[in-house]
Amino acid sequence: MSDKKEAAEHATIVDLIRNDLSRVAEHVRVDKYRYIDVLHTNKGNILQASSEISGKLPTDYQKHIGNILDAMLPAGSITGAPKDKTMEIIHEAEGYDRGFYTGIMGIYNNGELNSAVMIRFLENDGQGTYFKAYRQGFFLPCHSRRKLV
Repeated sequence: MSDKKEAAEHATIVDLIRNDLSRVAEHVRVDKYRYIDVLHTNKGNILQASSEISGKLPTDYQKHIGNILDAMLPAGSITGAPKDKTMEIIHEAEGYDRGFYTGIMGIYNNGELNSAVMIRFLENDGQGTYFKAYRQGFFLPCHSRRKLV
């Protein structure tokens, strides 16, 4: 939690996601900033820095869910920042369209959505099923080779 570079990246992504959410919601706020979240896995616990951002969607949001998701995806926590520029650089570097690039999955129950960003998933295009795994993009300026896709 004391690494200045990681703290700066976290702050950038929180701001990017807050900005994305403000395109589709009102009263957007950071409810909880940069805390340690313990993720339990079958190989042991993983510590992750997390933040919680919320906003109020319009009452008729169900009629516009596709537009809402389109405004939010791909997730800035995957692409890096600035999102539009990193997506442009990734496209130029790879030379092909990634197609379905991340997304969300979740469970909607009793008016509550519990969701997560998909970074690993199976895609079936009618000709076969493919495993896809996307790592994060990168942050500009980026001086670390490990951040490049």
